[in-house]
Amino acid sequence: MPPAPRAAAARGLAGRMSVVDHVRDMAAAGLHSNVRLLSSLLLTMSSNNPELFSPSQKYQLLVYHADSLFHDKEYRNAVSKYTMALQQKKALSKTSKVRPSTGNSASTPQSQCLPSEIEVKYKMAECYTMLKQDKDAIAILDGIPSRQRTPKTVPNLDWLSVWIKAYAFVHTGDNSRAINTICSLEKKSLLRDNVDLLGSLADLYFRAGDNKNSVLKFEQAQMLDPYLIKGMDVYGYLLAREGRLEDVENLGCRLFNISDQHAEPWVVSGCHSFYSKRYSRALYLGAKAIQLNSNSVQALLLKGAALRNMGRVQEAIIHFREAIRLAPCRLDCYEGLIECYLASNSIREAMVMANNVYKTLGANAQTLTLLATVCLEDPVTQEKAKTLLDKALTQRPDYIKAVVKKAELLSREQKYEDGIALLRNALANQSDCVLHRILGDFLVAVNEYQEAMDQYSIALSLDPNDQKSLEGMQKMEKEESPTDATQEEDVDDMEGSGEEGDLEGSDSEAAQWADQEQWFGMQ
Repeated sequence: MPPAPRAAAARGLAGRMSVVDHVRDMAAAGLHSNVRLLSSLLLTMSSNNPELFSPSQKYQLLVYHADSLFHDKEYRNAVSKYTMALQQKKALSKTSKVRPSTGNSASTPQSQCLPSEIEVKYKMAECYTMLKQDKDAIAILDGIPSRQRTPKTVPNLDWLSVWIKAYAFVHTGDNSRAINTICSLEKKSLLRDNVDLLGSLADLYFRAGDNKNSVLKFEQAQMLDPYLIKGMDVYGYLLAREGRLEDVENLGCRLFNISDQHAEPWVVSGCHSFYSKRYSRALYLGAKAIQLNSNSVQALLLKGAALRNMGRVQEAIIHFREAIRLAPCRLDCYEGLIECYLASNSIREAMVMANNVYKTLGANAQTLTLLATVCLEDPVTQEKAKTLLDKALTQRPDYIKAVVKKAELLSREQKYEDGIALLRNALANQSDCVLHRILGDFLVAVNEYQEAMDQYSIALSLDPNDQKSLEGMQKMEKEESPTDATQEEDVDDMEGSGEEGDLEGSDSEAAQWADQEQWFGMQ
C-alpha cells in the first residue's frame, strides 16, 4: 500500500478504535444506558455497511450491547444479542485462522481487551436462569471454547456530533429541532433502521402531539426488534386512545411474554382497562407498574387518570405532580394536572398552571391550546380563548386538540357552517374518530342528516367503543323511524286516491330536530 493511503487507513483505524474503546470504558464505568444507545447506533451502522467495523469490533459491540440489556433486565433480548455475539465470534475465529497477521501493532491491545467468550456464555446462562429456562442454561454452559482474533479498518464519525446535538435538543424540550436532527441521522444509510433512533423519534413525535407519526415509528421499531420493551407503554397508550383495544391487548400479551419485571407491560394492560372504562383495574395495574419502576412517567399518568375518573381528584393531583417532576418537558403531565383542577372547579389554579406552561415551554400549538382550554371555562376569557386557538391553528392547522376546542367555541356561538368548514379542512389529510363525530354533530345542526349518519359511521369504524358517536347515530335512527312510518302512510294514501302528494316532508318532521341542542355534544 502506498504511504498516503496507508496513513489514512491508520488514522481511520485509530478513530474507529477510539469509539469502541469509549463504549468499553463506559461499560466499565457502569453507564449502561449510554452503552445501550451508542452501541445500538454503531451496530446499525455496521449492519448497513459490513466493512465499517472489523469482526472483533463488531463482536465487542454486540457483547457490550447485550450486557446493557442484561442490566435493564431485558433477558430475552439480551440472549438474542449474546447469541449474535457468539456467532460473530465463530466467524472471527475462522477469519483469524485463514488470515495472516497484518503486523499492525494497534491490533494487539484490541485483541487483548476482547470480551471473554466464557463470560458471554455465562451471562446467557444467567439470562436463561432468570427466565426459568434451566435446561437452556445448562446446555449453554456445556461447551466453552475461547479464541483470539485480528481486526480490519474504517469509519467516519461526523454523525457523532449530530447525535449529541440531537439529544441536547431533546433535553431542552425543543421537540421540533430534535425531530429534524434525528431524522437527518435516521436517513443516513449507515444509521437507517436503528431501533433506538426510531424509538426516540416516536417519543418525540408523541411529545409534539403528532400521534400519527409516533405510532408509525413505534411500529417500525417493534418490527425490527420483536423483544423491544422501551417506549411500548407510550405506544400502547396511543393505540388505546385510537380505540384499537384488540391491538393493545395483543401488545400487552407480547410484552408480558418478554418480561413481567418491567413497568411497560403493566401500563399497556392498564391502558386497555382504562379505555374499557374499568378504572379500578387500571388503578391496580398502574400501581403495579409504579412498584416495578417508580420513575415510570406513563405509569404515574395512568394511575392519576384512573384516580381522577374515580372521583379521587386530590390523590390524582399528587401523581400528576410527580410525573411533572420526572418529566418537566412533557406537556401531557401538565394536561393531566390541569384536568384535575378543572374537574374540581379550581379554575384559578388551572389558569396559573397553564400560564406557567405557556411561559416555560414556549408559545407553540400545544401550549396555546392548553391555555385556551382553560380560558374556555370562564365566560370572561372567551375572546382570549378564540385568539389563542387561532394562533395555534395558524401554526398547525391539523393539530387535533386545537381543532376540537375551536369547534367547541363555534358550537357555543352556533356558527355551524364555520365549524363544518374547519372540520372538513382538518380531515382533508387525516382521519380521526373525534373529528368525524363532531362533524356529524354539526351536520345534524344544519339538517344534513344523511351525511351526519355517514360521519358517525366513520367515527365508529375508527373506534367501535366511541359511545358518543353511537349515541348520535342511535338518536338519529330513533328520530327517523316515526318519519319513515308517516311517509309510508302518505304514499299509501296517494296510491289509493290517485292524487299527487308532497314528499318533501312536513313542518312536524323539522320540529323533531328542534330539540337538537339538548343532545348535541362536543366532547
